Amino acid sequence: MIQVGPENSSEKIRLPKPNGQGKTSLEEAIRRRRTLRVFSEKELTQEQIGQLLWAAGGITETIDGAHFRTAPSAGATYPMELYAITPQGAFHYFSKGHALETVKTQDIRSLLSTATKRQGLAAKAPLCILICAVFERVTQKFGDRGIMYAHIEAGHIAQNIHLQAVALGLGSVPVGAFEDQKLKEILGLPPEQEPLYIIPIGYAQ
Repeated sequence: MIQVGPENSSEKIRLPKPNGQGKTSLEEAIRRRRTLRVFSEKELTQEQIGQLLWAAGGITETIDGAHFRTAPSAGATYPMELYAITPQGAFHYFSKGHALETVKTQDIRSLLSTATKRQGLAAKAPLCILICAVFERVTQKFGDRGIMYAHIEAGHIAQNIHLQAVALGLGSVPVGAFEDQKLKEILGLPPEQEPLYIIPIGYAQ
């Protein structure tokens, strides 16, 4: 459960330090990964949410001012923006500082579900991670091919999330069927951010 801060405030919610040594091996996480479509109502802890977001796009090392992250990015352009949607609201993740900014203070999961062709997955899962891209960050360096690079990066990030979920004893499901504009309106996303991927996560029912 996330301790909610003021909506659209510059005040950040500091997440617990991510664990760098889990009990589940990478090989076991790969072997055990399955799509989960029916979720328990049990909420995730702030530690679990922070760990999943760190796996998605957290900083692993800083050398001479350069921040290395958990997923590779073409030309180190890092075009992705990550959001966590929980029963407490919606939150924007910042890799620098490993912190959240409150975007919405109400439960928008049912609204999120309406944007996903009413699959129902987003309404039930205690956490949904939304991956968005700011294409300009990568296209200004690589031209139109940068759009493909951004989609590839979304895949890197998603696989990290799915495997981290397994390592935490959780399940997840990839969702790509949604109405882009409706999703942007529900979260009030900046116009330059384009949603690419939703990953509902939680305990099996």
